[in-house]
Amino acid sequence: MKQMQNKPDFYDGKDKINKKADRLLSCKRRQQLGIYIHIPFCVKKCNYCDFLSAPANDEIINDYINSLLTEIKSTAGRTDEYIVKTVFIGGGTPSVLEGAAIIKIMEQLGRVFKIDYEKLEASIEVNPGTVTHNKLKDYLRAGINRLSFGLQSANDNELKLLGRVHSFGQFLDNYDAARSLGYENINIDLMSALPNQSLASWEDSLKKVVLLEPEHISAYSLIIEEGTPFYQLYNENGPAFKLLPDEETERSMYHLTRSFLANHGYQRYEISNFAKPGYECRHNSFYWTGVEYLGFGLGASSLIKDVRFNNTEILKEYINKCSEYEKGKNFGYKRGACSGTDKAQSGLLADPIGLRKNISPLSLKDKMEEFAFLGLRMQKGISRKEFLKRFGTKIETLYGDVIDKHIKNGLLAADGDRIYLTEYGIDVSNYVLADFILN
Repeated sequence: MKQMQNKPDFYDGKDKINKKADRLLSCKRRQQLGIYIHIPFCVKKCNYCDFLSAPANDEIINDYINSLLTEIKSTAGRTDEYIVKTVFIGGGTPSVLEGAAIIKIMEQLGRVFKIDYEKLEASIEVNPGTVTHNKLKDYLRAGINRLSFGLQSANDNELKLLGRVHSFGQFLDNYDAARSLGYENINIDLMSALPNQSLASWEDSLKKVVLLEPEHISAYSLIIEEGTPFYQLYNENGPAFKLLPDEETERSMYHLTRSFLANHGYQRYEISNFAKPGYECRHNSFYWTGVEYLGFGLGASSLIKDVRFNNTEILKEYINKCSEYEKGKNFGYKRGACSGTDKAQSGLLADPIGLRKNISPLSLKDKMEEFAFLGLRMQKGISRKEFLKRFGTKIETLYGDVIDKHIKNGLLAADGDRIYLTEYGIDVSNYVLADFILN
């Protein structure tokens, strides 16, 4: 993949980690790390959205950004065994922020973490109704090299139904602006199976998006989530349930997506994600393949040292705890050694601010299950050799009957070392993946 060379303005080309720490780490290769930054704000909640996000005034947004910077800073001295390969700023709607806030966030990460700027994939989600030419320029200054546009549909009536704050025309203007500024890695999100959406309408959105030649397309089916306006209308007992496409039409949309995008050079590498060769989203692939990642911000999830946890989802608690910590701490970016210290106290598992909830060490059973049902989401599937290497046992020992059953039914296929979902298996992937939960 051609990497866009737009290192942040604040990067001077020098390694930010000191020589002493480098010597201490010479015996151990740094672990790859993905970083997720959650921005829980939006102009207004979309009708289908159950994400942790809501509108907020400028004062709350400013307090939140300061808290976010404090949380990042609180990891100083505990990051030396890692090298950051991906950063993903998501939400909510990160583009509701001023560009200066994104620069501050990226600067703070650069102060605290060892970042591979030469090969970094740095993504930000943008809403066509809130991003501007100047914000796009600021993202470049911050070192962002991948944009993810939340388009959802090329049909303005469908956008209004979804409660989006932009039109297709606004999206086109911002997409053109991004290209003119030099962005070479752009994703476009699309959503199918919308109320009253026909197969022809979905195909029209696909055609209009493919004409723009983005590097990546995420194509998801609408899910009716509890607690949303859509749930009140379109749940199975709702007054407008019949307006949703039936199961056959939804399946036709999915197959059209795969074949249409394949014919235009986009290969599916995950159930809902398609990319030109070399432009697969590395950050999301970390989630599916078990690479460690650290989340900052309200409700952000993490996987560190085989432990899953997430931050508090209560905004007031998040801001108050970060404020109290900032007032009581004297920060100085001291670097820790790679050995001889208690991981729970000195590593990224430490929680000095007290933000973390649902701390769950993964058992061997958990890790085996996740290897299987997360890996099978990927087009390439899972590796027998990798399973044996990680867990010291052959995958057939635990899952032999399950694998044989689904191969016999045409839902799984095996080719040498790899086991993967067939096209039919992808159609009923939830059914197949559920079988990989061990008793």
